[in-house]
Formats: sequence, C-alpha cells, structure tokens
Amino acid sequence: MKLDIINIEGKKTGRNIELPDEIFGADPNSHVIWLAVKQHLAARRQGTHKVKTRAEVEGSSKKLHKQKGTGGSRKGNLRNPLYKGGGTVFGPKPHGYDIKLNRKVKDLAKIGALSSKAKENKIFIVEDITMEAPATKKFAQIFNTIVPESRKALFIMPEHNDNVYKSFRNAPSICGTLLSDVNTYDIMNSDTVVFTESAAKIFVEENEDQNKEAAEATK
Repeated sequence: MKLDIINIEGKKTGRNIELPDEIFGADPNSHVIWLAVKQHLAARRQGTHKVKTRAEVEGSSKKLHKQKGTGGSRKGNLRNPLYKGGGTVFGPKPHGYDIKLNRKVKDLAKIGALSSKAKENKIFIVEDITMEAPATKKFAQIFNTIVPESRKALFIMPEHNDNVYKSFRNAPSICGTLLSDVNTYDIMNSDTVVFTESAAKIFVEENEDQNKEAAEATK
C-alpha cells in the first residue's frame, strides 16, 4: 500500500512510503476486532460496586420479639434483608471485568483494524511535527488542515515528545498515542488515523527485517 507523505499544510511533499500489505492489506476479522474492543472496554471498568450485607449494616442484633406465641411471623433483628435499612442479599461485590486475550489474537485484531481503515482511505502520513512550545490551538489547526472532515483523529508518533503531547492532550477531536501503545479500540473509535513519517517507517523497517529473517531461514 503506497501513501503520499503530506506536510502540515495538507499538501503533498512529492515523497511516498510503501506500507506492508501484511498489515494494511489484510482481510479484517470482525469477530477478533470485537473481542479486542470488548477486552479494552472491560478493563476500563473499575468494578468497585458494593452493597452492605446484614453483617455490615448498622442496627441492633437483638431479636425483635420471642419466637413463638405472638401470632406473627418469626423475626430476627432489624438487619434482616426484609426490612427497610436491612442488608442486601446477593448484591454486587467488587470484582474485575477484565478478560484474557492471547497476544496473537490482539495483534490480529490490530492488523484488522488498520487494514479496515486503509480500505476506507482513512490513513494519512504527515511529516514529523515539532512544536517549540505547547500550543493546543495551533496543533488543532494543523489537524483541521490535514484531515478537515474528521470528527476524531488518532495521531500516532514513534516516541514521546513533551511539547507535542501537551499540544494535543486537551484537543477534543485528537487522540494521540505512541506507536507502541496503539490498541484496536483507539483505531476503531477514530474516523482517521494519522501516522508521522517516522512512525510509518518503523512498519517498513520491521517488515524488511522479517523478510530477511524468512529468507535466511529458507536457505
């Protein structure tokens, strides 16, 4: 897959980059993508919901009246779940919602998410952006020029840059992340995916290394 490299003004630089088809030209597996998104959202849940049982609510432990002879039902104490203010039976307890997903499955989901965006022509490569100082308004204007019709853009850079990070962290329409931290949910939750030139070249270099290793293994 060959893409043109654009500058911060949204114009072509005359250079292009060939992204590996093994990643950006694969057939997306919708079920695997769904599993990865489900795992990501489940892991974000705190799971701190809690109710008090009859052993934890306040109230006297004294028996309300004698067991027999009143003509009424047998009663224990005020903490009985049948009474107002009593404990809760079988209520929620703190627990985690995270589910296990194999690394190969998550990698397959990420490849499927990238390839689906590539088929929709929603992947762009921009020259490396440098900021002398944090400037959210300026950074947002750059993205409005690069991807003007995008409601939410995923900006992927190869390594942390403090000025760039502080420039996009408060922009509501930009989700920035490192290439090593990209996940399937962020890709699918964005309208467009914008790679910096340095981040895109990492895909090319890793693909070339894999091809060399495969060629040496066949000798």
